[in-house]
Amino acid sequence: MSSTPRPSLTLSSTVLDAPDAAELADFYRRLLGWETVQEEPGWVKLLPPGGGSGLGFQTAKPYAPPVWPAAPGDQLMMLHLDFEVTDLEAGVAHAVAEGATPAEFQPQHDVRVLFDPAGHPFCLFVDDQVRGEPPAISPEWVAEQTREIAEQDRVTIQDAVAPDPADRPGGPAPRQAEPDART
Repeated sequence: MSSTPRPSLTLSSTVLDAPDAAELADFYRRLLGWETVQEEPGWVKLLPPGGGSGLGFQTAKPYAPPVWPAAPGDQLMMLHLDFEVTDLEAGVAHAVAEGATPAEFQPQHDVRVLFDPAGHPFCLFVDDQVRGEPPAISPEWVAEQTREIAEQDRVTIQDAVAPDPADRPGGPAPRQAEPDART
């Protein structure tokens, strides 16, 4: 713990790298209806009309889009944006009309994963749950998602951080038998 007092910190924006900052900012400006508040070569910042933190875009020529869902060796996403919509189908149609591409793999019935023109994944979701109540997730749904994930051989956080089990602290982790949800 530091004895130095914490200064006031306010999240100004989340910044996305792109091959062309202005091009990607234009997509999000059209998608969200936000205002451009700062623009200079290689940098654009958008803010929502009612205030709050915004989105920044910076040109990064070596940018490589992430792969989703990722497999071992793929470029991993560092973050993704979630946008709540009142109508999922209309939200997806609008995003696609503005230049988004739906992901082939869709993990949930009330969420749609799309890619912006630079390849960043983002989600549209409908929050039809009553505030304060946890979402109803059946054990069958969890088992189905677990099977799909295992079948697609997706990378785990542990694999991404230390891909070789010998590199993990304490050496290789003992393998545990996976439950067979089909029985």
